[in-house]
Amino acid sequence: MAVMKRAAQFVLILVAVSSVALASVHPVPLKKDTDSATCVQCHTDKTKGKVVHPAVTMGCMTCHEVREGRDVTRVLLKDGTAQKLCTTCHQDKDASKIQGRVHPPNVRDCLKCHDPHTSENDNLLLKPAMGGQGDNLCLQCHNTGVDVPKGGSRHAALDMGCTTCHTIHKSGDTSNIEFADHLTKAPPALCLDCHDASDPSLQKAHHGQPFATANCVQCHDPHQSKSPHLLQSNLHFPFENQMCDTCHQPAKDGKVVLTEPDTRKLCGTCHADEVKQIDTAKVQHPGAQGECTTCHNPHAGTNQYFLQPDPVNACTQCHTDQAADGKKAYPHQPAFGQGCATCHDAHGNSNEHLLRASDPNKLCLECHGPDRNPVRSDDGKTLTIFGGKVTLPANYFQAQMAPVLPLQDGLGHPVANHPVSDYMDPNTKKLTKMNCLTCHQPHASSQPDLLIHDGTANMQFCDKCHKQGTVQ
Repeated sequence: MAVMKRAAQFVLILVAVSSVALASVHPVPLKKDTDSATCVQCHTDKTKGKVVHPAVTMGCMTCHEVREGRDVTRVLLKDGTAQKLCTTCHQDKDASKIQGRVHPPNVRDCLKCHDPHTSENDNLLLKPAMGGQGDNLCLQCHNTGVDVPKGGSRHAALDMGCTTCHTIHKSGDTSNIEFADHLTKAPPALCLDCHDASDPSLQKAHHGQPFATANCVQCHDPHQSKSPHLLQSNLHFPFENQMCDTCHQPAKDGKVVLTEPDTRKLCGTCHADEVKQIDTAKVQHPGAQGECTTCHNPHAGTNQYFLQPDPVNACTQCHTDQAADGKKAYPHQPAFGQGCATCHDAHGNSNEHLLRASDPNKLCLECHGPDRNPVRSDDGKTLTIFGGKVTLPANYFQAQMAPVLPLQDGLGHPVANHPVSDYMDPNTKKLTKMNCLTCHQPHASSQPDLLIHDGTANMQFCDKCHKQGTVQ
């Protein structure tokens, strides 16, 4: 029975392997020097359409090659993968050479969006970038505007097509929303293509305050919202409750006039604790000494602290060295996903580098320690760490797969009994200073594991400290 079972398994494997192999076998035998004229005898559909790829007119063998072997013909791409092949001509679309955010399909597979031969759509798109689900190419991955909550709002511009506002291959400095979101131009210029700032109804909606030079998407979601008027998901209390005169006087000569001489004094009328922290912190953040609105939008935002343009770029606009780290292949999620304030207190504290803990190990083990203890909110939607000072999504630890280190008495990573903090060798009585940053970078690396100097997890890395079992 065991022999018969293994034989059946072998047959199944053979069939599976054969079907994969046959998938690339050309149904008609071809010679190695086959030309395009032979191909189009059968593949006429690859040469006719509203939009034809210029490479087609250059001949099929521009992109394909014929291989013969054991009486089997296979037609393959010249460069192995579509991505590599496409970028031999479209070098400006090569994701490895682009600075800034790249549309994910452009990183992996051009054929996710484009037909390599012909199409009825501009830019050889598989489907148009407009219409509803099933018709709109973009909605194969995105659900923008598809499910608007009851009482919410949806931007009518969605019906004009995604390319009305977006140029998908446009990439650059991610601190600029034009490149971060692949926009045809940055707001407010983009918004003012359709919305007239002199429209009395718009001026009334903005309570007579000047808005034509503002970044519209700080207050408004450009796609859909759970609230009327496309308002963002996070609203500052005075703005949400239309208490404009709490902060604003009537505009004068087209300029904003506040009820206090500067935003620091104005914000301090409600946020006195934060102002006191900024002023009295032992380690002060220079960026917090100026106007509050340098970092925070006073009305609304995509995040709970109204950081602008977002929780990462609010910091990296000044901290350019860290911004460069974000371009590495393996960014640390809290730094470049969640935001710098996950680990740093931007208003100041008594710790070096404004860390939220007194030493690196306490900081890292807040998420990676065996005793980590995030507190779930009453509604179950969020978690807090660092004594409630940092709020995270409820699924943060599952989604980010933050590994819990099997530590006991300061030992156990990366192998059993290996120390992670200052260690006194019982034999040599030599003290070795150590913490998480001895081996790991806190922001990003070009290699997995965030090892220092972008190192790899091998014996050569370990030998920087160890030699024949001893610590150097």
